[in-house]
Amino acid sequence: MEAVRIDQWLHAVRLTKTRSDASAAVKGGHVTVNGADVKPASKVVVGDRVEALLNRRQRIVVVRRVLSKRVGAAIAVECYDDESPAPPERDEFEAAFAQRDRGAGRPTKRDRRQIDRLRGRSR
Repeated sequence: MEAVRIDQWLHAVRLTKTRSDASAAVKGGHVTVNGADVKPASKVVVGDRVEALLNRRQRIVVVRRVLSKRVGAAIAVECYDDESPAPPERDEFEAAFAQRDRGAGRPTKRDRRQIDRLRGRSR
């Protein structure tokens, strides 16, 4: 195999959870190959430099091996050279969700919907 679709490759090397996530990232303009914007069906070959903004983190990888099927994490790491900058340090005391003032009462229906959206339980 000499070349594979960029959305397949991103999913196969576990940079995205699903192929549809990879395709959406490419369509949204968050992925470039060798500095050029690409479409989900664009091909990647060994030596290509892939830059992607995934999960609010900049990922820069160089393709070492092309894959079309998802593989285990240990094998996936061997398929690219990671040149990504280190992720920013997280403040351990930073609240995961917005804090309500004491005595503010129960959350309104709108507040509950926003909380659900933050926690990933939106409908």
